[in-house]
Formats: sequence, C-alpha cells, structure tokens
Amino acid sequence: MICFPNAKINLGLNVVSKRPDGYHNIETIFYPIPVKDALEIVASDQPSFTQTGIPVDAPQEKNLVIKALNALKTRYEIPPLEIHLLKAIPFGAGLGGGSADAAFMLKLVNDFCGLDIHPDELEAIASTIGADCPFFIRNTPVFATGTGNQFEPVDLFLKDYYLCLVKPDVAVSTPEAYSMVSPAAPETSLKEIIRLPVSEWKERMVNDFERSVFPKHPVIERIKDTLYEGGALYATMSGSGSSVFGLFEKPTHFKEQSLFSDCFLWEGQLS
Repeated sequence: MICFPNAKINLGLNVVSKRPDGYHNIETIFYPIPVKDALEIVASDQPSFTQTGIPVDAPQEKNLVIKALNALKTRYEIPPLEIHLLKAIPFGAGLGGGSADAAFMLKLVNDFCGLDIHPDELEAIASTIGADCPFFIRNTPVFATGTGNQFEPVDLFLKDYYLCLVKPDVAVSTPEAYSMVSPAAPETSLKEIIRLPVSEWKERMVNDFERSVFPKHPVIERIKDTLYEGGALYATMSGSGSSVFGLFEKPTHFKEQSLFSDCFLWEGQLS
C-alpha cells in the first residue's frame, strides 16, 4: 500500500507571546500543497526500513516515520512491515515534510492493518510526535494557534492560483529565527486577512520571522523580491524558512533564473 505525504505552507506567521515553558504562542494559516514524498508499506517476515531520494542525515530510530510506527505499536498489535520512503520534500524548509511523513504513516498503517482508529485519536497520537503532525491527519486548511498545535478549520480555497516554491541551499535554525522577534498580538487576525482578495495580502499578511532571517540570509529576501518582480500577488517565507513561495494568477517559469540555479524549485497549480 502506498501514499503520498504532501507538504504545507504557512500563510502569514505572527509570534504572539512567549510562554512560561520557553516556547512561543503563534498564529498562522497552514495550507496543504501538492509537493509530495512517497511512502509504501508491504507485509514482510522481517521488519525493514529504506529511504531514497533526498538524503536524510539521521539514524533510522530518529526518522519520524519510525517514530510514528513505534507510537502505534505501544497501543496496537502491528505485524512486521517493509517500509520504503522516497524523500522529495526538502527538509529544513518550513514545509513540514517530516511531520507529513509521520502523519501519513499513522494513516497508512491504520488502513493497511484495518485498525479503524478515529481521526481524533490519530491526531492525539500525532501530537506526541511533533507539533505540525496533527495537521496532516485531516490535511485541510486551518488557523493554527498555540505552538502551532491547536487548529481551527478555515474556508480557504486557492485552487485557481499557481505556486512557485523555492528552497535555497540555506539552513535556518529555529532559535535563530526567534532571535530578533518581539512577540506581539497582531492588529488584525489572519482569519480576517484571508477573507480579503489575495492581491491585498501583500500589505497585510506578514511572517514575523523574516525580520530576523533576512539580515542573516539575504538570499532568502532576494528570492522573495524576485517572485514579486515576476508577478506574484503574494510572496513570503514559509514558517521559519528557508523556503519562499509566491502565489500567481498564471503559470510561472522561473527555472532559467540564475538566482534559483542551486535551489529546489517547484512550480504548479494548487489543488
């Protein structure tokens, strides 16, 4: 049985307040996009895990797919499985690729083994793996608050728009992204802003992390500017970076841009 874990983008990101536990409360919009990994499981006499595609420099036991499987094993009898992950979503990009793999693993094993686990329980299990993981259980646009783990469904449909997603060869650490952010409640909630035409988002919807990331990694800001110069209605960094995306009314053709020559680049229509 095979499935195709997809990435997400953040439409806006406001760092609202610092929590007593040292983390931060945020608000953002998670929106699923059709940039996908492939995850397959088959019955086997001996359990195994292989991963191809983009190399992941981490031991097997730390892979979120294995963590998801182990989380299920503490609650249910799971037979030996042969697992293969084809990694195509870049990591360290603010796209939630690892979280998607974990959540889709939970759903895949649930279906393959006929466990009949309710989505609410799958979300609860996913929350033990990572803050973004529960989003990918239902995989629909949400307004996310708390540490990014509390979800409220939103009516947002961008299927008439085209996406250009760019991930430079730059790593941004989460502490680095928070280093120059001054938490503050936004004047206008993202739930209100997304009701406006996309053409009005540029002046209203911000990602607070850009304030600290752009000065340290100017290539990320140049990518955003290039997307606007190329006709984007709205462009921003996703999450804490380092990927940047633009929303367009027409198909895009940025492959010949020299700035993007060493970048991961995906262009296509949103679904």
